[in-house]
This record gives sequence, C-alpha cells and structure tokens, in this order.
Amino acid sequence: MALVIRMPEVLTGMAEAIVLAWHVAPGQEVSVGQAIAEIETEKAAVDYEAEQAGTVAGFLVELGTPVTVGTPMLVLAVAGETAEQALAEVSGGPASSSTSGTSGTSGTSGTSGTSADGEGDAPAPAETATAPAEASTARPDTQQQEYTENSVPVAELPSRERLFASPLVRRLARDRKVDLTTVVGTGPGGRIVRRDLDRFKADAAQQPVAPTLAQPAAPAVRPGAVPSPATSEASRPVPRHADDGEFTDVPHTGMRRAIARRLTESKSTVPHFYMDIDCRVDALLELRRTMKADHGPNTPTPSVNDFVVKAVAGALQDVPEANAIWTPDAIRRFSSVSIAVAVAIDGGLVTPVVRNVDTRSIGDIGRTVADLAGRAREGRLSQSDLEGGSFTVSNLGMYGIERFGAIINPPHAGILAVGAATRRAVVDDDGGITSATIMTVTLSGDHRVLDGALAAQWLGAFKERIEHPMRILL
Repeated sequence: MALVIRMPEVLTGMAEAIVLAWHVAPGQEVSVGQAIAEIETEKAAVDYEAEQAGTVAGFLVELGTPVTVGTPMLVLAVAGETAEQALAEVSGGPASSSTSGTSGTSGTSGTSGTSADGEGDAPAPAETATAPAEASTARPDTQQQEYTENSVPVAELPSRERLFASPLVRRLARDRKVDLTTVVGTGPGGRIVRRDLDRFKADAAQQPVAPTLAQPAAPAVRPGAVPSPATSEASRPVPRHADDGEFTDVPHTGMRRAIARRLTESKSTVPHFYMDIDCRVDALLELRRTMKADHGPNTPTPSVNDFVVKAVAGALQDVPEANAIWTPDAIRRFSSVSIAVAVAIDGGLVTPVVRNVDTRSIGDIGRTVADLAGRAREGRLSQSDLEGGSFTVSNLGMYGIERFGAIINPPHAGILAVGAATRRAVVDDDGGITSATIMTVTLSGDHRVLDGALAAQWLGAFKERIEHPMRILL
C-alpha cells in the first residue's frame, strides 16, 4: 500500500510552509530518519526527516509553493510495489511513469482519489522544478516575472524591481553583509535559497556561477534594481505624515506574523498566572570564577544561563508533577527533562530545545546551547531542534532587565523569565542589613497543569539549587 507523506507541522501552530528542495529523487529508497526535504517555515528552514521507509514514487507539490499543513507532498512505494502502482493508488487511476529524472503526473490528474493512509484526497503528482517556466503559471501575478525569466537568456531579461528570495534568506544576507543581487538562485524559478548563500560565502572569490537557461545568474548590477534587499520597495519603510505627525509603516515579515499569532493564541487560550522569587547568586558567581581560573582562559566557562537551565531541570526532577504539558485528553508527564531556550534572532526569536538536560553535564549544556543559538541565527536549525520539551527559559538579564513576565510557549506548561543579577541590600537572618547579589526570576505557569501550590513548590526547589550551585553539578 502506497505511503503518502504530508506537510508536517514543523513548528507548533504553523499553518503553512514551503518545500525549498528535495533531498531525494524518484526511484530512490528512503529510510526512517533520512532527510527528504528542506522545508521553510515563517521562522526557519529545516530538514524534514522521513518517518516511514519506502521508495520515492513521485512528488505532489511544487517547490517554492506555500502548502498548508497536512497537504500530501510525497508518495512512497512499499516493497513489491512499483512507482506507477503507488501513484495510481494515490490519484485514483492509472499513472504514467515517474521513475525518470523528474516525478511524473498521474494519468488521471483531474480525478481526486483517497490517499492510502485514509485521510482524504491526495492531489496528482506535481512536475518538479526542472520545468520552471511551466510551473510559473501557478504563481501569483506579482511573482510571474521572476519565474518566466527562466525560459530566456540572461542577456534578454527585462529589468525587475525586486529579488525573489524568502524573508529568511534576506535576513541571513543582511547578517552576512551579502548583496543578493550578486547571488545565483538555484531554487524553483531562480529563487535564492539558503544553500545559495552558503555556497556564495564558501567561494573565496565570491563569483556567481555562469548563467544557464535553467539557472539564470543575477547580474552584479540590474537595470532598475535597488541597492540591496534591505531597501527594496516591498520592505522599505516610507515616512508619511498624519494629523499626529510623521510616522513610518514597517511591513510585517512572516516571522513577525507568526510570533503575533502564536503569542495571541497563547494569551487567549492558556490561563497564565505568575510568581516570582529572589535568588542570591553570590555562591554561583564565585563558583564560575573558580571554574574559569581552574580551566584557564582558553576553555569556555559555563554561563549563568547554563546553570539556570540545569537548575530548572533539577527542580523538575524534584517536583516531577511540574514536568508536564496539557493535552486535550490528559496531562502528559515526562520521565526525562528537555528544556527550550529562547534565542533572539533578527526580526524575532526561536526556542530550540536542549534534550535530556537532567543527564547532561553543565559543560555539555553550555556547548549545546551555544551550538543551537549559533545555528538559530544562521537559519540552520533542524526540525527536531524545535520540537518537544515541557518548559522554556527566557533570559533578559544581559540587557539589564531585573524583572519581567514572559508568555508561555505552547504546549509547554511554564516559562521562567530570568532577570539581571544586581547588588541589593538584604536583611540577614540576624536582622542585620548587608549587600548581596540578587537575581529575580518570574514563573509564568499554565494553570491547567500547575496549581499555585505546585508552582510555589517548584520555585522553591529552583531557588534551593541556584543558591547552592554545587547541587546543580551533582
């Protein structure tokens, strides 16, 4: 029975995504866990890994086209089944050959059929990007120009006002100070995708590939082109005047829309409540100084945030009822502890997950967080990096913020907002006033999972560990 691979919900709450590239070809065998496609969401481009094994029979979606979650995008033939049989089973009729260099189309592409997994109709296989001129007919009018350009030599190309590149690629280009007008797009319809930037950066001479009919090169200077994507007409803030004075409208990016939607859903559907507690961190800071002196200047020292992440995991072990998430049918409690760490990137933030924090050393946690943060800023997170966990840590202490409340990242049951460690006057047990370094943390809890007493118990366990840092290392 043919297997239909559907567009996954790579990020919780994601409505649609784009297949940037296939990592497999028709006739190729696919194993579980193998990367089969590069999928771009509103926040990142990730490699999607196969959850089923089989042989690629054909593709059902076009590269570069927004596809809603759940839409069939790939057909796998099982053992003893030909590609033609698999495609015919999905499309509801006999299929033409699809085992050549591109995926074939069903002989009954106009007839809808029931997919093999019983979840509704699956579309007929789509032509792949090897025929971009034909695929361009499915594009909006605003993008028609760039797709039809693939069918004519570069010398005959008309001028165009903007580049065809995703918001993610534009952000990476700004970060790397790369002029996208000098980058050759190898994506569908000449679209500039992440691998083009990586290839461009790796080329010491930074020379674009010679143009071909299927892959037109972007000239260094285009007639009528704007200097850079950051100042394109589509995204350039334009000062305007109103009765209240001058103002500027900055167009929404896909990431800003995603953040707005997700946070609105969280605040409107998750019953938030907040608790904060002050933690003395003089012993923690002293331990870090000792570790730095012992390890030497060339060995990275775990950050305060690394200790916080480890202390959060320890507190979830002390209070296992808090290591849970809400589902429609039950409260799901976890035996291991995986924690998401908020990472600020250009135009928004992402929350990659550190797995099995409860069993990792503090040094391993530090290296993992640094790796995830680096790949997040470069747009290189994988699908698995953004999934799972029951809790999030958000730290704004480096900005001097002493106290703040964060919005829960569903489906997590809580998020700990970490403020700056500052010197404050405190009262000792004997009634005397002294100076101490205090860090205020605020817990935002999902009241469906955490009751007030349980949350207070968890915060107490966290405070106990962060104020006695040797317990974090045990």
